[in-house]
Amino acid sequence: MTGILGEGAISYQKAKELAQSDDPAVRAALAERKDLSPELLYFLAEDASADVRRAVAVNESAPRQTDILLAHDDDENVRGSLAQKIAQVAPGLSQEASEKVRVQTHQALEMLANDQISKVRAILSEALKDVVDAPPDIIKRLANDIEIEVSGPVLEFSPVLTEQDLVEIIEAGPAVGGVAAIARRDGVTESLADAIIGSDDVEGIADLLGNNSAQIREEALDDLIDRSASQELWQPPLVARKQLPEGAAQRMAGFIAENLLEELSKRADFDAPTMAAVKDIVRDRLGGEGGHDKKSLNAGFDFLKVDPPLDTAKRLNAAGKLHDKVVVKALQAGDHAFVFAAMIERAGVDLALARKIFVEKNPAGIVALLGRARMPASMVIMVQQQMGRIAPSEIIEPEDDTTFPMSQDDIDWNIEFFSNMAERA
Repeated sequence: MTGILGEGAISYQKAKELAQSDDPAVRAALAERKDLSPELLYFLAEDASADVRRAVAVNESAPRQTDILLAHDDDENVRGSLAQKIAQVAPGLSQEASEKVRVQTHQALEMLANDQISKVRAILSEALKDVVDAPPDIIKRLANDIEIEVSGPVLEFSPVLTEQDLVEIIEAGPAVGGVAAIARRDGVTESLADAIIGSDDVEGIADLLGNNSAQIREEALDDLIDRSASQELWQPPLVARKQLPEGAAQRMAGFIAENLLEELSKRADFDAPTMAAVKDIVRDRLGGEGGHDKKSLNAGFDFLKVDPPLDTAKRLNAAGKLHDKVVVKALQAGDHAFVFAAMIERAGVDLALARKIFVEKNPAGIVALLGRARMPASMVIMVQQQMGRIAPSEIIEPEDDTTFPMSQDDIDWNIEFFSNMAERA
C-alpha cells in the first residue's frame, strides 16, 4: 500500500497534509510508514477508518501510547493486529528502554489478555506461546482462560509456565481440553503426569499416554492399563507406547480392540516369552485353538471382571476431587471400572457388597448404591442401562435430573439387605 505514496522520504508538512486526506487508502499507506513522526501515528490511531487504525496497530514504530489507545479500539481486528505486534515487540524490550515504555507495553498486554473477544486473546496467546521471556503474569492469565483456543497454545508450549504453575492449573480445573494440552507438552515429568492422571480427564490421559516424552511412574501406568479395559480411547496410545510394564502386553492382549491386536503382536521390543504369550492370546481371541490361564479374554469389557481402580478413586476423594462432574464424565466415556470404584469409595461400602448388587442386576440395589454415594439423579438411568444392563421395563426413573428417585430410608434398607447377602455369600 506504501506504493501509493512513492518510495522516497516525505517531509513532515507533506505527511501532515496526507494524514488529513479524504482517501482512507492514502491515510492507511501513510500509517504503514516506519519514518512517520510519533505524533502523526498517534493522530492516525484515532482515524475513522479501521483500516488506517489497523495499519498503525501493526507499525512497530508507533509510540507505546498508541498501543494503550488501540487496545481499547472498537474493532476486534484492530485489537487482534495490535496483539500480534505487541506480543512480538514486548519481550524484546531491552533494559535500556525507559521504565515508562515497559510499563505502557505491559499495560497494553494486560488489556489485550482481558479482551472480551476470545479471538483477540487467542491471537495474543498464539504469538506468546514460544516466547521465553514473555511476562509471566500475562502467560498465567492466558493459561487460565476459560476458552481453550486462548489457553491451549500457552498450556501446550509456553516455557514460561513452571511445573508448579501447571499442577495448580490442573487442580483448579482448566478449560475443557486444557489438561490434554498440558499432557502434550514436551518432557512431562512424573509429578506432572501424576497430576494429569489424578484429574481423571479421559482425553488428557489419552494424550499423556501418546506422549513418548512424558515420564509416567510404572505403578501409575500399570493402573491405567487395567482401566483401559473399559476405556478404549487409551488403548491405541498404550499399544504404541514404549517400555510397557512387565506383563502388560499379555494383559492388554486379552481385552484390547481387535483392530489393535496385530499392532501389539508386531512390536519388536518384547522378549521371546512375552511375544509367544501375546501371540497365543491373539490366536485364542481370533478363533484359534488352545487357551491360557489368564483372565477371561473378554474380562476387559466387563467392569465386574477387572479390579476396579479403588486406589485412584480413594486418592481423588481424599483430595476433594472425586466430584459429580468427574464421575459423570467417566460414565459418558464408558469408563465403567472407574465409575464403579467411585461409587464404592463415595458410598463407603465394601467391594463385595457393590459387586453383589450388580451381579444380581437389581435396579433398586443399584439406585440405592448411587444414593449412598450421593451421586446425581442424572446418572441413575445411565448406570442402570450401561452398567446394570437392566431391562427398560424395570429401570427406576427419577422425575427429573435433580430429584433422586429413592428415599433415604429405602436407600439404607437396600444397602443393608445386599450387605447381608454379600456376607452370606
